Amino acid sequence: MKRKVIAAGHICLDITPIFTSEKVDNLTDILAPGKLIQMGSVDVHTGGSVANTGLAMKLLGANVSLMGKIGRDSFGEMVLNILRKYDAQDGMIVSDEENTSYSVVLAIPGIDRIFLHNPGANNTFCSSDIPEDALAEAAMFHFGYPPLMASMYEAEGTQLTAMMKRVKEAGVATSLDLAAVDADSESGRADWDGILRNVMPYIDFFVPSVEELCYMIDKKRFREWNERAAGRDVTEILDIDRDVRPLADKCMSYGAKILLIKCGAPGLYYRSASREVLQDIGRKAELDTDRLADREGFETSYVPDAVLSATGAGDTSIAAFLTAILEGYTLEESVRLAAATGASCVASYDALSGLRSFNELEQKIAAGWRKRDVSKHE
Repeated sequence: MKRKVIAAGHICLDITPIFTSEKVDNLTDILAPGKLIQMGSVDVHTGGSVANTGLAMKLLGANVSLMGKIGRDSFGEMVLNILRKYDAQDGMIVSDEENTSYSVVLAIPGIDRIFLHNPGANNTFCSSDIPEDALAEAAMFHFGYPPLMASMYEAEGTQLTAMMKRVKEAGVATSLDLAAVDADSESGRADWDGILRNVMPYIDFFVPSVEELCYMIDKKRFREWNERAAGRDVTEILDIDRDVRPLADKCMSYGAKILLIKCGAPGLYYRSASREVLQDIGRKAELDTDRLADREGFETSYVPDAVLSATGAGDTSIAAFLTAILEGYTLEESVRLAAATGASCVASYDALSGLRSFNELEQKIAAGWRKRDVSKHE
């Protein structure tokens, strides 16, 4: 039987109205006061790290238990009904006191996604919600989106650090993903550099996006990126040596063991620590750390067949990466499958419909799947 993975953290109901317009250059071309916008149908799916990464790992063949917190309300029942289709509802925590989190996702053609989000029950998720017997059975614990969960960033992240330490001490390999935050929100004002410095010794796989990471640990650099981008997607102007590697250096100094930084459409940066450091990875994952140690590189993205929505692309890339690692692929092979999965994901409006098996992806890569021209990033 395959080793058990717990995918925990943030979960919500994603409501995505489908825009029928052509690609636009400015948000105001579509959204303006008093304007009636003719829409297509609406996609309603589970969202957040638990659903996106957890279900993607399950579809890719991993043995996954989902662990998120929802309310006993209409949205919560919709979430459970969706999870039942995948036989993935049993680990969910249902609260009588909280409402279920939801996001309205505005995926306007040509414009980066806009999220209208209510965190709901995610705000009260804590270490005690994780049963001891679940940890006893687990080989890997992936936790996603603590910036969207108040209990995880309040009190300088004490709860997040305590939770990851507890999991780590159970011999379970740990993985952490972040999420974008509003600079004017309570989460945006938290000392994320301090939080990450405290929790990183208990993290085996750290898988943030480059923008989230930079905002949290180097705000001066983040402001400079936005000035250089001048309204464009920040990832379009990044140089790996000048912009990404310094962030990786800082993460490694904090105690990161295996690092995967999602750099948007250009691709994925990866680095791993020495063999000696990797010996500390949770023993229950039974990884061949010698094959994973002392690696660094940048995996350029594949050209997708279509670009309908980037919803869940980062989450599903992580799912492929972690699943491949557990299946014994090398670090380079795992990152390659992560990049291929991200390119497959954007060809659908939701996070899961575009997923392909590793075998299908490997065949497509072998057949000469074209990569993006991102020589300026390398």
